[in-house]
Amino acid sequence: MAKAAKLKIKLLSTADTGFFYVTSKNSRTKTEKMSFRKYDPVAKKHVEFKETKIK
Repeated sequence: MAKAAKLKIKLLSTADTGFFYVTSKNSRTKTEKMSFRKYDPVAKKHVEFKETKIK
């Protein structure tokens, strides 16, 4: 079986609120970990979100 090109990932807030976004990425072209600056409604401000695995 071939490995899937698209993987689901979890973007976890670095503000330690526990809030996260779920998205997908192409594991063949994007090999490094993703990080975005997005809105955290629990902290009520924009913070950095870093990629973690979905368990």
